[in-house]
Amino acid sequence: MRSLRRQLLRTLTLTLLAVFITQGFVLYGALVHLANSQTLLHLSHDSESVLSAIDVDGKGQLTLDEQRVESVYRHPGSGQYFLVLIQGGGRLASGSLGTHGLEARVPGPGQSLDYEARGPDGHPLKVLARSSVVQGRPVTLLVAEDMSLARQEIWETGLLSLAVFAPLLALALLLQGLAVSRALAPLRRVRDELAEVGAGHLARIQGPVPREVRPLVDEVNRLLVLLEQRVRQSRTAVGNLAHALKTPLAVLLQAGEAPGVPETLREAVRAQAGAIHERIDRELRRARLAGPGGHGAGAHFNPGAELPALVRMLKSVHHEKALGIEVQAPDRRLPFDREDMLELLGNLADNACKWAHQRVRIELSERPVRGERPVLAIRVSDDGPGCSDDALAKLPARGVRLDESRSGHGLGLTIVRDIAELLGGTLAFGRSQELGGLEVRVDLPFPGDASRHAPG
Repeated sequence: MRSLRRQLLRTLTLTLLAVFITQGFVLYGALVHLANSQTLLHLSHDSESVLSAIDVDGKGQLTLDEQRVESVYRHPGSGQYFLVLIQGGGRLASGSLGTHGLEARVPGPGQSLDYEARGPDGHPLKVLARSSVVQGRPVTLLVAEDMSLARQEIWETGLLSLAVFAPLLALALLLQGLAVSRALAPLRRVRDELAEVGAGHLARIQGPVPREVRPLVDEVNRLLVLLEQRVRQSRTAVGNLAHALKTPLAVLLQAGEAPGVPETLREAVRAQAGAIHERIDRELRRARLAGPGGHGAGAHFNPGAELPALVRMLKSVHHEKALGIEVQAPDRRLPFDREDMLELLGNLADNACKWAHQRVRIELSERPVRGERPVLAIRVSDDGPGCSDDALAKLPARGVRLDESRSGHGLGLTIVRDIAELLGGTLAFGRSQELGGLEVRVDLPFPGDASRHAPG
């Protein structure tokens, strides 16, 4: 779908352009109309002067007293011309016209008309033609004025107007762009708050929004409440079911231990009950992970503050090995649930300690991904025997153990896989290039906008 901002800007830009172009045409038309009106008014006054300067000589012929006409009509090529056409033959022409003629259009008796024609030098003329009677003789008077200068002034005025209005148009476009950005700012805030909700920093969209967007925000908040209620109900139902099954399982185990029960049946009951217990624990854990992230202290995880306690606990559990556990992790808050991360890292580190000879390494780092959200790269490795290629191929299977005589690389990795999948991450296995043992790699995408990580 096309950008709302681009659609608004395009519509407003086209509207402004249409307004300015229309204004330009209106201005041009007004200037042309004004020039024509002024020219016709001037020609009308001059026609009266010319008609009043016509007289009859002693032979009964019409003559013209040029001294009673404006001097501009006496200079050749002045751009001001008149021509008197006498009915029955003969003509009286201005000195500016000389032997040239004018395109004649004869109006009806007592009427006048105006039109455009070409002058002696090829320039455009505005011509006023009048039919009149002078000294009892019908005549047609043509008075003309060169319009090239007026049109040049109109063109220069248009260029000046363009020079003035073009920056104004650019300024208007800039201001409308700023206005659109400001109008859409609440939508960006809604987007950012939705990202905060997804990251677990907020429970609802809380910021002020325009009236037009409020129904959408209210509906999203209502859906968030409904989702939270349904997840809570699902978690409660799973928890109730799991706890309800534990009592019958305990009774079943006690029945399996009763005197007289064959050993094979007893072992089968223990194995199946143990498997059911593990499945119940896993589903309880998945129900907890599927729930909404916390909005208090548990919504963030600080490796620098939390991992030292985990290392001390692991060294205490595996005290017989005198392990050296190295930690490389940022000392700041990360937008991940504390309980999830401690369970994931605890299982990975415990598996590594079980197989390590002397050294275990825990590394956490932020790694950018082009075009996507950055990921938290977790690497846990040991200097144990490691795995063959065949064994590495089997490890992704749930619950697979490389050595049935020793716990590890089994249910713990299944728990890690569950957490990684629910957080949208990936789990991979390989051989540590430095320590030589198994290396488990977990990549977890940062929720929401990585630029909003809380400071340490």
